[in-house]
Amino acid sequence: MVSLLPFSPPKPNIVKTFSSSPSPSTLLIPESLEDKFGRKGIKFSESNNIPSVELTVRNGSSVKLHIPDAHVTSYKPKVFWKDDGFEEVLYTLPGGDGAAKGGIGLVINDASDSDSKGSLISSCEWEVKDADSDAIDAVQVELGCTSGALDITYVVSLYPLSMATAVIVKNNGRKAVTLTSAILSHFKFKNRGGTGIQDLNACSYCTHPPLPSPFEILSPSEAMKTEDPGLFAFGYEPEKKPGIWTEQDVPITILKDKLSRVYSAPPAERSKPFYNTPPKYETLDQGRELFFRVIRMGYEDIYLSSPGSFSQKYGKDYFICTGPAAMLVPVVINPGEDWRGAQVIEHDNL
Repeated sequence: MVSLLPFSPPKPNIVKTFSSSPSPSTLLIPESLEDKFGRKGIKFSESNNIPSVELTVRNGSSVKLHIPDAHVTSYKPKVFWKDDGFEEVLYTLPGGDGAAKGGIGLVINDASDSDSKGSLISSCEWEVKDADSDAIDAVQVELGCTSGALDITYVVSLYPLSMATAVIVKNNGRKAVTLTSAILSHFKFKNRGGTGIQDLNACSYCTHPPLPSPFEILSPSEAMKTEDPGLFAFGYEPEKKPGIWTEQDVPITILKDKLSRVYSAPPAERSKPFYNTPPKYETLDQGRELFFRVIRMGYEDIYLSSPGSFSQKYGKDYFICTGPAAMLVPVVINPGEDWRGAQVIEHDNL
């Protein structure tokens, strides 16, 4: 089984998928993937001309991943002891051309100068590089793509009580590369008033837009718009202006109102030996009596947003967007070096 972090990519034969409109000759690719990499717990298929893979472990927990854009569209773990005790964790919406919004999306954007914020992977041609399993209690698939001088590896792993997404970016060029990155998860909740997050107490935060992403439900400008709290006006406090840092002073933050924040140590304080950015925190869904722990690795920031009343135009369920990020201080990767980051979502609901 390939380890999550650190990670040494194996060198199997590479099978390519398509990144945009497929030609007729590509439609048999899922069968080739199944022949090369399919095994118990790893099933390749195709829907709406999009190759995908479903990972499943012994207790029935599953993950679905669109291969062309490396987009995790479903995580359905077993959270109750009854036979059908599975709940969808991710909030995913259908998009144009078979693409989807929400879910778990990898974001890697160019940050070489103040005006350059475009995605480095939106046009990538992702490839299946490997798949592995440890009996049927751990399965994973490894994707890879190239963007200019960057080789990018993305590993999605599933276990009975957790899933993980890990990225490795290697600079094969002659110049240093500067980028911002995040692994943003859109969590689904039963109702707006029962949505919360905990374990960020005493962490500094400020109002901040999300990184632009092909998988975003709310764009950076929409995430920063203010709202009328309406029926949820009791206890409502407007968000502070961007750039004003505040310390989280409550153990649980109720996410019924609209907000867009980055939790982290202010960049000016990162030269200190110690600063308080929690390595993990928990989402709370009171409606379904479920919680999920989000663990960051390699990233310095935590992004968090909730849509407030904006969620109504997407359906009856509520959602938040959160995950580890490198937003405030871009990552610099020197020639010949690599950078690694990861997110783990785990639970103790059973």
